[in-house]
Amino acid sequence: MITLYGIKNCDTVKKARKWLEQNNVEYNFHDFRENGMDQVPLADWLKEFGWEQVLNRRSTSWRALDEAQKNALDNSSAETLAEETPTLIKRPVITRGGETLFGFKADSYTSFVK
Repeated sequence: MITLYGIKNCDTVKKARKWLEQNNVEYNFHDFRENGMDQVPLADWLKEFGWEQVLNRRSTSWRALDEAQKNALDNSSAETLAEETPTLIKRPVITRGGETLFGFKADSYTSFVK
C-alpha cells in the first residue's frame, strides 16, 4: 500500500494527492501535524538518504534556523529538528514497501506507482 506523507495545506502535497486521485491510485495520507510523527519512518529516511535530501533547505522553516543549527546538522540532529518542526521535511514523501520518493513530479509518480 502506498502512503503519502505531508501536510494537507501544502500546495505540493495537494498536487500529489490530486494526481494520485486522478490516476485512481489508492493511498493512505499521513499528515505530519494531525497524525503526529510517531508513525513516520523518519530515522529510516535519514539513514537511507541523509539529511540533505530529507530536509527542505528552501523552506521558510529552514530559513528560520540559526546558522549554528544549520552548520552542526547531522542525521541525528536533523531527526530531532524534523520531529519538532515537521515542516522542515521535504514534501510530499511517498512510500511503498521499501521504496521512498521525496517531492512531487508527475513523471516520477508515474514510474513509482507502476
